Amino acid sequence: MGKLIYGAPTWSVEFDDRALAHLRIVMMAKLRRAESFSFSWKFEAAYGSGRSSLWLHPAIPLQFEFYGGREPALNRAWIEELMLTANSPGGLELTPEPGTAAARTAGRA
Repeated sequence: MGKLIYGAPTWSVEFDDRALAHLRIVMMAKLRRAESFSFSWKFEAAYGSGRSSLWLHPAIPLQFEFYGGREPALNRAWIEELMLTANSPGGLELTPEPGTAAARTAGRA
């Protein structure tokens, strides 16, 4: 599990290293272009049901902390899907990785 660390004073939330690596690519692309945007995700069952959102701005410190020693292989389709949500009026939303069981289940809802 990695951490997304945001703001000063800092606030953090844990994500799987694989998801965090994909989020980093999308977030950095948006912030590099000086674009502010919202980011939303659903809580895992262990933390109860619900969602959380935060506003990302280029002037606010952002750090990605990975616990694994190896960089996960990136899935271009997932990056493109995340970028589509990031460029939408609703902002970046962490979606299940395409091709996984979670993505197939989410598509049935």
